[in-house]
Amino acid sequence: MWSRHFFLAFMGLAAGLAVSAGTFALIISLKIIPRMIGTGHSAGHIFLFENATMIGGVCGCIATVYPNLPLPFGRPFLILYGLFSGVQVGCLLMALAEIMSVFPIMFRRFGLKTGLQWVIASMAVGKTMGGLWYFYRQIGQ
Repeated sequence: MWSRHFFLAFMGLAAGLAVSAGTFALIISLKIIPRMIGTGHSAGHIFLFENATMIGGVCGCIATVYPNLPLPFGRPFLILYGLFSGVQVGCLLMALAEIMSVFPIMFRRFGLKTGLQWVIASMAVGKTMGGLWYFYRQIGQ
């Protein structure tokens, strides 16, 4: 009986380490953190960015593994968490799209030469509105 529990715990830990290593390797290979530091001109706070990324990964893992864990911080924390999660997903998607040269190919095919910032902003607004519609209509339930 104990050997079965030990084996399951070991497999869960090994799978979690593999997934987290892949996630952080993707974040590192896309150079998301150095790009945010360079854009914000905050090279003096590099350890703060790295620690925040690691703490966010650990907290996200805990929230995923224990979804019924009560959080005593209330609605303001939930709103802040949703905002930061959206920013993280947006940074990850934009960096991945940039690495794969999605935007230059799309702009060339559509013949767009001006207004590129409006296209990208409208894509972000559309993603936000889609997410809000998803939660408003409770589509996932």
